[in-house]
Amino acid sequence: MKVIIMGCGRMGEQVARLMDAEGHEVVVIDNLHSNLTRLDTGFKGRTVKGVGFDRDILIQAGIEEADAFAAASSSDNANVIAARIARNIFRVPRVVARLYDPRRAEVYQRLGLLTISSTTWGAERIRELLTHSELDPEVTFGNGEVCLLSVETPPHLVGRFVKDLEVPGEIAVPSITRQRKAFIPISGTELHSGDILHLTVAAVAMERVNALLNIDG
Repeated sequence: MKVIIMGCGRMGEQVARLMDAEGHEVVVIDNLHSNLTRLDTGFKGRTVKGVGFDRDILIQAGIEEADAFAAASSSDNANVIAARIARNIFRVPRVVARLYDPRRAEVYQRLGLLTISSTTWGAERIRELLTHSELDPEVTFGNGEVCLLSVETPPHLVGRFVKDLEVPGEIAVPSITRQRKAFIPISGTELHSGDILHLTVAAVAMERVNALLNIDG
């Protein structure tokens, strides 16, 4: 995949390194040379110095052949402008814009832009850790609306079935690890002692999960 990342702050750098390590062809744009030097060690992609929503700079970065574009600078306005140019002018298939102000997300979504708010995600993550410390999410999706967590089968659920845990639209059991081997269960799969249950849970259903597992929040 050919990926262009605008902005080489902490987030842009980390995204660039992750994509680069996975073998993608990565180009990073930033108007400060000092930011681009973050990638001096171990990065196999290219860097382009310039404004990330400048047409000539984008073409220099290869946006005409890009499969994905991430606007990850420290400016919400710059990110949205760049994302709209990438999506509407150069027709890049996958475009994501980082937002600091989550209040703008709805407006940008109306424009057809995928956004991620580190503020919203961070706030939701802190709330989860403060109120549900026994159920520490391993991964969150979107802006924290859905999370993936793992928990050992509590004694009172041993002998019960997957269907006793699942709630449509709120809680699902996509996988169970039993004796170090994972498998995809069905609704009639019996829960064993020592099973690690991998649950996908809507944020609004965390209290329900606590109740099902008898865990105090």
